Amino acid sequence: MDSYLIQVNGHGDHAPRLDVHLKNAGNIISPGKMKGRKPRWAVRASEMSKKTFNPVRAIVDSMKVEPNPNKAMISLSLGDPTVFGNLPTNDEVTRAVKEVLDSGQYNGYAPSVGYQSCREAVAAYYNCPEAPLKAQDVILTSGCSQAIELALAVLANPGQNILVPRPGFSLYKTLALSMGIEVKLYNLLPEKAWEIDLEHLESLVDEKTACLIVNNPSNPCGSVFSKSHLQEILAVASRQCVPILADEIYGDMVFADCKYEPIATLSTNVPVLSCGGLAKRWLVPGWRMGWILIHDRRDIFGNEIRDGLVRLSQRILGPCTIVQGALERILNRTPPEFYHNTLSILKSNADLCYAALAAIPGLQPVRPAGAMYLMVEIEMEHFPEFENDVEFTERLISEQSVFCLPATCFEYPNFFRVVITVPEEMILEACGRIQEFCEMHYQGAEGTQDLECDK
Repeated sequence: MDSYLIQVNGHGDHAPRLDVHLKNAGNIISPGKMKGRKPRWAVRASEMSKKTFNPVRAIVDSMKVEPNPNKAMISLSLGDPTVFGNLPTNDEVTRAVKEVLDSGQYNGYAPSVGYQSCREAVAAYYNCPEAPLKAQDVILTSGCSQAIELALAVLANPGQNILVPRPGFSLYKTLALSMGIEVKLYNLLPEKAWEIDLEHLESLVDEKTACLIVNNPSNPCGSVFSKSHLQEILAVASRQCVPILADEIYGDMVFADCKYEPIATLSTNVPVLSCGGLAKRWLVPGWRMGWILIHDRRDIFGNEIRDGLVRLSQRILGPCTIVQGALERILNRTPPEFYHNTLSILKSNADLCYAALAAIPGLQPVRPAGAMYLMVEIEMEHFPEFENDVEFTERLISEQSVFCLPATCFEYPNFFRVVITVPEEMILEACGRIQEFCEMHYQGAEGTQDLECDK
């Protein structure tokens, strides 16, 4: 039987060196004398990493363009409400975290699904007679993005497909493709305030469809579905026996003339995994606190989905314990005026932006009803020198130093998305520059025809 002999060599100022030799039948064989394949490095990225693709990053990183050095950069591209400092979180929110930190009681590991008391707090906050919740119906996660990842991972296997909105948040596709899950895109209708094309949606369902993603209020559209439209969506899911993954991170972030309806409150027979978190409504995206709410009143998910979520949550052992410890106070002590003030600012910015862009020839904004975004159609026939929305937004950066995301990032070419969380004066300045840009490049019907004749 082979054995190993380890010799420690070294003297003087030289560090000890470990020499490992094989001892076979009394003979010592140096590794250098071993025969066979010579070891060589062969480290390769995993297939999962190769399948992971973020269309926003791919498009933005390929936009090799410098802003106009004579104009300060205005970025309307990033959905982070904290960037400009005009939308701070409430003092009660930060005080809750400070108290927990000072207590020293939340520095250790928590259960992977979150502390029981924190799950109880979330369940109590969202519980209602139409969609009752208990602590065991709540899984705490590291932000809403991880909630979506876990929900997808528990509902779909490689080779299955999911139904995703177009335009829609790019992370759905990024996560699904990395897991070997096919993405089928269903259309939203800008002429109907971004309602779902229900006929198109239902036509995509097949025997491999694992779930339907419904994002309401919407990123990137800023739309809010009516109760009747949500009931129509649920009717499709019920007929086809397809569970719903509801991305409701912007829940309750709707303007005064609109009402937000959590989709799970409108159906008793369609099982729903609702994903949410602190990021947007409480204006703390960097705190990475999210959750999955399990709505399953007909026990369609049963123990299997719940147990699967628990096992999946054990991969990273849960979200930040400091924020967990503050969660009950954040949910229950944040004053209503804070939410109202945030929405008032967003609504004012949305109205200013919509009015300014609607007055520009060649642009057709779609009025938002909530969230933090506004989508704008580019009438490309009036801007013939640009091939698509990516070129349009590239030139907008280089000439006017205004950065809007081309909607190709959201699978919806010839639109662009505007983030409305920036200060009011910045919104007005940006819209003024966009107007100047469009006036410079706009071609009316006659000019377009002349240009086509010249080709």
